[in-house]
Amino acid sequence: MRPRSILLGSTLIGFSSLGCSRLGATLRSSALLTVAASVFLLSGCQASPNMQDGPLSAWTDDPMRSAPPISRGLDAAGLSTLLSAELAGQRGDYRSASKGYLEAAQRYNEPALAERATFAARFGNEVSLIEASALRWRELAPQAEAPNRLLAAFSLQRGDWLDSLEQRLDIVEAGGHGDVAAFAEIAVAEEAPLSLILQQLRAHLAQSDADQLEHHSDVLLATALIEAAQGETRLAQQRLTQVEALDPESSSLWLVKARVALEIEDYTAAQRAAQQGLDLAPDDVRFILLLAQAEIRLNNISAAEVQTNALLESHGGNQDLRLALAQLYLEEGHPAPAQRLLQPLIGQANVPNLAYYLLGAITQSQGDIDNALLYYRQVREGDEFLSARATAAQMLIEDDRLLDARAFLRIERMRFDRYFSELVMLEVQLLDEMNQQQDASALLDREITRTPDDTSLLYMRAMRHWEMGDIAGMESDLQQILRTEPDNAEALNALGYTLADLNLPGRLEEALELIERAYEQAPDNPAVLDSMGWVYFRLGEPEEALSWLESAYAQLPDQEVAAHLAEVLQALGRSDEARQLLQRFMQRTNQHPQIDELLERYPELTPSGTP
Repeated sequence: MRPRSILLGSTLIGFSSLGCSRLGATLRSSALLTVAASVFLLSGCQASPNMQDGPLSAWTDDPMRSAPPISRGLDAAGLSTLLSAELAGQRGDYRSASKGYLEAAQRYNEPALAERATFAARFGNEVSLIEASALRWRELAPQAEAPNRLLAAFSLQRGDWLDSLEQRLDIVEAGGHGDVAAFAEIAVAEEAPLSLILQQLRAHLAQSDADQLEHHSDVLLATALIEAAQGETRLAQQRLTQVEALDPESSSLWLVKARVALEIEDYTAAQRAAQQGLDLAPDDVRFILLLAQAEIRLNNISAAEVQTNALLESHGGNQDLRLALAQLYLEEGHPAPAQRLLQPLIGQANVPNLAYYLLGAITQSQGDIDNALLYYRQVREGDEFLSARATAAQMLIEDDRLLDARAFLRIERMRFDRYFSELVMLEVQLLDEMNQQQDASALLDREITRTPDDTSLLYMRAMRHWEMGDIAGMESDLQQILRTEPDNAEALNALGYTLADLNLPGRLEEALELIERAYEQAPDNPAVLDSMGWVYFRLGEPEEALSWLESAYAQLPDQEVAAHLAEVLQALGRSDEARQLLQRFMQRTNQHPQIDELLERYPELTPSGTP
């Protein structure tokens, strides 16, 4: 198993390729998200406030002012804990305040204490404490909407789609609004496990009292969106007919109708639904955007431009929206209107990086490689800088100009010293993708010789050594990093985990010491928690390993942690729990090689019904 990177994208680069033939496909992955974000921010009251209020959103005022008072049931120890928590909150130490209130909530089983702990943790932006406090709050007050909403947001943030949906449906069943349709939109866009989500939605709708719940129509709309994405258009249309009978004046209905129609490529129906929604909610920019999308798909480009111009005019020519709409036209394969949208930005004092990037993509799609390169090179340091260089280099390679691509990246390294490491890693990755590993290794070795303390390059080379089975080379590079940066948590964790995973004789205590040092630097990082659990398991202490792995899996429910946790449960004689864990995970995805490897060693853990 590969040592897990604990810094998301900091040293391991994943650049997308942009070629003329793949322009639309590549833009689709980013353009719609940018459009959606811009429209979401501009839509004001039309957007659900609950979806905006994510688990890490900042408070602008002290939430403790409105937190429920603590008034009864205190002994000396409890009073001391609460006084300490209260004083910590008053001096702005919200972490200590939250821990104190949470301890009191465990002691007294009082929901108000857990609520107060959550408020304090949230104001201090303490992720692990927010989740722990919200879990205790929900445990003590199962009908409370706020903890479920927080937990749903956390689950979605870490990619646990089914748990997030479960929290939202709990809110609906308690009479609240779970934003299930908005969740479904995100699920479709992010390629979530739609079949499993659909099963969960249908199970809810099959309950005898489901249609009596206040926000039943929101669940119907979510189900219609998922069914349409799964190709079950007839059922989706039936759901929409149900909602129309319940609330024909609902703008959300027409929003979903337009999106479902776009999904099934009934662009005329999408056009009508978007217009109907716009009539009901003339200030909701989402309908203008959907109408423009429908017109583009119908090849009514002039009509689409009327809509997008109206949208821009209504928002004072908003620059971010202009860029997002240009991306939309490009994604739909219409570079000319995209270029017209971008032209007013050229010549301004501070042209956004994205404008140059998009102009480069437009020029590239027209086959003008050299002028496209000029646009990409005008992208300054900051957002889009690395994407522009990656796209330009890939463009040159696809034009059979590998030497030009490498010369371009070499010059850019000299021009932008701040991005030296990232540009070297980009060139290494491009060479690897062309099966020129020898040249890639030579480049990396040469640049490390010039900059022997560059920890990013050393870490990349360490991972390449690991992939080639050269554990000694990997360790040498990681040790070099630690000589330069003794507290580098990523290097500590990678080396410690590798020693533990390989179960090298006489080196497990060393692995534990390395991982403990990584934990001191990154105590809330799930990759480090996973490593800690795994090294304790290797040391023959499954009881100690269990709590670490459970904490890791709560934050990062991926297959590697799942396999580790299942193996520890098996060692503790809890095979049924291990089997259930694996079954739940295997239902989410068809690709799980690490779990497959575990089942080869422990066939008795194979879930029933698994081929």
